[in-house]
Amino acid sequence: MYTFVVRDENSSVYSEVAKILVSTGQWKKLRRDNPRFNLMLGERNRLPFGRLGHEPGLVQLVNYYRGADKLCRKASLVKLIKTNHELFESCTWFPESHVIYPTNLKTPVAPAQNGIAHLINSSKTDEREVYLASYNKRQENGEDNVWIAKSSAGAKGEGILISSDANQLLDFIDNQGQVHVIQKYLEAPLLLEPGHRKFDIRSWVLLDHQYNIYLYREGVLRTSSEPYNSTDLQDKTCHLTNHCIQKEYSKNYGRYEEGNEMFFDEFNQYLISSLNTTLENSILQQIKHIIRSCLTCIEPAISTKHLPYQSFQLFGFDFMVDEALKVWLIEVNGAPACAQKLYAELCQGIVDVAISSLFPFDDTVQNQSQQSVFLKL
Repeated sequence: MYTFVVRDENSSVYSEVAKILVSTGQWKKLRRDNPRFNLMLGERNRLPFGRLGHEPGLVQLVNYYRGADKLCRKASLVKLIKTNHELFESCTWFPESHVIYPTNLKTPVAPAQNGIAHLINSSKTDEREVYLASYNKRQENGEDNVWIAKSSAGAKGEGILISSDANQLLDFIDNQGQVHVIQKYLEAPLLLEPGHRKFDIRSWVLLDHQYNIYLYREGVLRTSSEPYNSTDLQDKTCHLTNHCIQKEYSKNYGRYEEGNEMFFDEFNQYLISSLNTTLENSILQQIKHIIRSCLTCIEPAISTKHLPYQSFQLFGFDFMVDEALKVWLIEVNGAPACAQKLYAELCQGIVDVAISSLFPFDDTVQNQSQQSVFLKL
């Protein structure tokens, strides 16, 4: 009999995981303050990492990797890509991005010519001069110059501005009072028909305690309800595919896809019929490469192989695709929600691949799940 504690009552994913564990008859749920557990399902920013792995005779596993915020906060992701030499040299899949601190925080401003050096040497560097130099160069060359400002800790479409006016974007951030990322806006996205609509792709990625990377076989497109309009940057419903934005502001929410969600089988059929290509050949290979690149580069910093406890984590990688079928990483979520119809399968996969691999009780179920639900990258 294995034991677990739950220290996150708000996670729908880990609530389902807890139910599956109890249903096996092999796991017992303990009070949240009991230190004698095998597994902790906790809240990402409130886990007692320093106290894990010190109970005699117990192997302990926790559902987050300490330090994974290097990927999962927007500003940290930008810094990681710019300062990791190997990643920066090979990265063609991340839009040009700059970390901007509001002026009231009095953060040191990097000179335009030496921005990366400042990022390497300081944990906090305002890149507004670097951004302005890039913006002005694009302006002089007559290049596309629309950018999006996003709060580093924002979610659900909050703290976002899309504009072709650099001063407007910087003023917006200064008035918001928190760190943002200014990122080159993807001005020629692949659009869905009917409706001429934007979408992004959410892929779920599982990292087990041995740092094996698994891609969940299913993914979802989060779709817009309104036709994309590059001349109207104020209408968020045609630019932002967040469910909360679409549901609250679009009168066409659910008109094309139930819940504004399209799953991979339907998207694959769309690609075959409309563009004479397949999801695997045109998009998934790029997605797999990006996921491997991101997680491999942070392994030395976050791996628990030599610690007294072990970790696993579910990530949500969000991508966009341009009209040339090039995939771009937009952000990484360290505590992703899941489409309703996928909960049962995804959570069973988490149990089989990430938990039962360390606390085995049925090799057959585990092997079946690894073959059918997750693809090892």
